[in-house]
Amino acid sequence: MTGAPLSRAKGAIVTIHGRGATATGILDFADALAQPDIAFLAPQAATGSWYPNSFLAPFEANQPHLDRALATVRELLDALEEMGFSPVEIGLMGFSQGACLALESAARRPRRYGAVLGFAGGLIGPPGTPRNYAGALDGAPVLLACSDIDPHIPLERVEESAAVFTALGADVTKRIHPGFGHGIHPDGVVEARRILVAMQRLD
Repeated sequence: MTGAPLSRAKGAIVTIHGRGATATGILDFADALAQPDIAFLAPQAATGSWYPNSFLAPFEANQPHLDRALATVRELLDALEEMGFSPVEIGLMGFSQGACLALESAARRPRRYGAVLGFAGGLIGPPGTPRNYAGALDGAPVLLACSDIDPHIPLERVEESAAVFTALGADVTKRIHPGFGHGIHPDGVVEARRILVAMQRLD
């Protein structure tokens, strides 16, 4: 964990690392967002990856790992609510595989989150996956920041994810960075900071 202690934090973000990375690494990025009144919690995938294959693979190709990963995120969200954080004080953030997991978690459990920040990611599942998510995000701010030539995240999936979150009632901000590749663009960081600052002003 980094940022504010949970006892005095104005918000809490479940922060999810990418494939082959670590909780420590994604928390270093969270520190760079410079939000001292927000607590950032990062689970660690046991093998360094949340699921073995591409996020575009058939769901069964990533089981049971995907269900376990989604359960890990859900348990952290439940724990934060039990500590007294309201949905608007809770957020999800991730990079790459972690972004895919964060976005899928938000769509499967829609509510008025304080922030949903996806860097180089999209909703999970093969092309043509039905997106019959139940519920509404009620204006929750969702950031989708990705390159147009990301070798792991097709632009079409980012566009599809934006449309799905819009249909769920989210306030979607899309940042497509031409020619950038796979990474976190500085413009996406600026937008994430804006959303996190606004999150702390919500009742």
